[in-house]
Formats: sequence, C-alpha cells, structure tokens
Amino acid sequence: MKKNETEPVELSRSLGLWSALSLVVGTIIGVGIFVRQSAVLDDAGSTTGALLAWLAGGLITLTAGLTIAEIASQMPHTGGLYVYMENIYGRIWGFLSGWMQIIIYGPAMIASLGAYLSLLLIDFFHIPHQWTVPIALIAVIAVGVLNLFSNRYGAGFAIVTTICKLVPVAALIIFGLFFGDQSALGHSIETVHQSAGGFGVAILATLFAFDGWILVANLGGEIKNPSKRLPQAIVLGILAVLVIYLLVSYGVFRSLPATKIHELGTGAIPYMATKDFGAIGGKILSIGIIISIVGCMNGKIMTFPRIMYAMARDRELPFHKYLAYLNPKTHTPIWCTITTLFIAAIMIIFFDADRLSELCIFTVYCFYVMAFFGPTILRRRNPNAKRDFSIPLYPITPLIAIGGSLFVLISEVMSDWQGVLISFIFVLIGIPVYYYQVKKHPTKSE
Repeated sequence: MKKNETEPVELSRSLGLWSALSLVVGTIIGVGIFVRQSAVLDDAGSTTGALLAWLAGGLITLTAGLTIAEIASQMPHTGGLYVYMENIYGRIWGFLSGWMQIIIYGPAMIASLGAYLSLLLIDFFHIPHQWTVPIALIAVIAVGVLNLFSNRYGAGFAIVTTICKLVPVAALIIFGLFFGDQSALGHSIETVHQSAGGFGVAILATLFAFDGWILVANLGGEIKNPSKRLPQAIVLGILAVLVIYLLVSYGVFRSLPATKIHELGTGAIPYMATKDFGAIGGKILSIGIIISIVGCMNGKIMTFPRIMYAMARDRELPFHKYLAYLNPKTHTPIWCTITTLFIAAIMIIFFDADRLSELCIFTVYCFYVMAFFGPTILRRRNPNAKRDFSIPLYPITPLIAIGGSLFVLISEVMSDWQGVLISFIFVLIGIPVYYYQVKKHPTKSE
C-alpha cells in the first residue's frame, strides 16, 4: 500500500521551543500543586521534610526526563513512548504501550480533568449540581474543537494558559517569600506523622504531581529541529516546574503554620489566597486553578491523539485508514482527536474516569521502566551512533529514574493490588487486537 493512500499530507513541523516548553509546563501543572501541600506535609511530618520530598520528586522526574531526552534525540517522531518501545523492544511492546494510552489512560485523564473542571465552574458560578456532566462534556469538546485546527492554535493556547496560570502562582510565591511571617523550615506535625505514610509516600505524592512531562514527545513529528528542541523542552520544562513547585511550597510554609495547613487539607492554598489578598484573592486563585486545568487538558488532548495517529499510520488499529487521515489544510489527525474525545465523553457519562486513570498508573510505569533501560540498550546496539543529546552522569542518571519508577510500582502493588490486576487486563485485551491487525498487515505502510 502506498503511503499517500492513508496519509495524504504530512504532519506540519511548526512548533518551536517555546511552544514545546509551554506544553511540558502546562501539561505537568494541573491542580496537584494547589491541593497536595497538606498531603505531602502530613506524610513527610515536617515542613523541611515536605520541601525535601518535593525536591526528591523533582530530581527523580528530572533524571527520567534526561533519560528519555537521549532516546527522543535519536527518535524524534510522532508517537513518543509508543515509538521508543517499538524500536527498542519490538513491535508488540510498542503496540501495547500505545494501546494502554489511547484506549484507557489518555481518555480517562482527559475525562477526569473535565469532571474536576466542571466541579470548580459549578462552585465558582453557583450553578446547580445537575449540570456537572453537561459542563464537563462541553469543556472537553470545546478544548477538543480547538485542537481540530492547526497545531499552532493548540500550541498558542498552551502558551497563553501557561502564562495565565503562572500569574496566581507568582503571587503566592512573592507574597510568601517577602510577606510571610512564619519560618518555612523545621515545623513538624508529629501527631499526624505517626499515622501517615512517611517520607517515601510523600515523594510518591509529588511524583504524581510531576507526571505528564513525557507527553510532548508524542509531538516529535511536529516540532522544528526535534532532535535538539525536544530534549531541551523536556529538560527545561521539568526544571522550571521543579523550581515553581519548591517556591510555591516554601511560600505556603512561610505564610501558614504547619498545623493550620494540616487542618485545612486541600483548602490550604485557597485559604492562604483569601487571607493574604482578601475575597478577591480567593476568586483570582480559583480562576488560576480553572485556567491551569484547561491548559493541562489542552496539552493532553493535543498529545494523546498523536499516539493513535502513529499506530493507525502503522496499520496497527482497526479503521486505520480513517484514523491515519490528516486534514489537508490543518495537518492534524482529526479522526484520532474525535475518537479520543468520544471515549473521554463515554467515560464522563458512564464511568469514574479518575479511578480508571489511577488503574493505568501501574502499567504505564512498567513501560516507563522499560524505556529507561532504553539508552543502555541503544548504546550497546549502536556504540558509534551520533547523538544530539547524551545523558549527563550516565549511568547514574537512568539508574535513579529506574529506581524512582520501581518505587512507584512497588507502592502501587502494596496499596492497590486489585487495581494492578485490572490494569493488566486492560493490556491483555490489546493482544488479540494486535495479532489480528498484524495478520492482516504483516508489514507497516511505507
């Protein structure tokens, strides 16, 4: 089959460094930094321990980003992890990593963000709660429609929402640093710590707040000079988020006593904004959180369909001729985007999307661990290969990334082994689909 029968046009390489960087930052920073302060503090037992947990989570994520950046520089193609797994381990492993992301994990993440955004909008505008599902659907569809146009619109929206979400974050940081009247270090809550999860669990909570950085790799085929710009976006984006998370946490600990943060729980930062800036401060923070979720959702709607497109282009999915279609004017995979939105809408209406996304964490991190071994495999396979980016402090850096991911996997097994089994079932369902498609199309399209 000729390529132009299923791919009449090519993806447009129109995204520069700032667009890619905004997608990394915007996709990572959702709502976690606004609601996890109390949880991390409770598990760590002290403000010092909480700051160290945020630092440790950020450094583990950074080592993961540096590790993937070396692979991305050698495989700067649309599909991200799907492409890496296939080239390193074989076609079936690429398929299974992509299958998990496009059928459950990606749509569930989008759906859960839509549901949470709906709750915030209902609370902010005092809308009756029976509108929860319709508003979630409208929000997901609205952001999805934006991504049916040229990727420049989605990337531009990512830049705007990233800047907007950083305004209230900057206000929290500045006020906490310069006007906070507490000492940010040394405050403990021992009575809570005795029944909490400990420092390791605190790091685990921060790792989930850093998740999402790898999704920009799905746009490898649409980034200018991707072998250099993609690693730069991943590494600089994670570094920027790490600094932001540390400064926000430090500012919160400067503004509120540890016992008060524990008492307020997820309401600690809204309380701080209202206390420091008055009622208008609370409203502005709420708007900032809403924009943050919209930006995070935009990043996921922009990136997850690219995995589906890459798999359809390789004729590994049913209806691949339709899914591999690119709009000749916008150069976007419109049917993949529509399909992703449809699955997300079904999840919003009929399922607990947040729980579905949690169920996929174990298998997603299994693929992460396999990918983190990738640079070692590629270096041994092609010792003289040219690399535009090399992992600093190799092999220590990938070993830390592997250790951090194994920590997540062990924690998931210990806390939710039933969910782990269900996540394996999701993956196993993909195996007959793979072999059916491979039987029909034993070789990829050229």
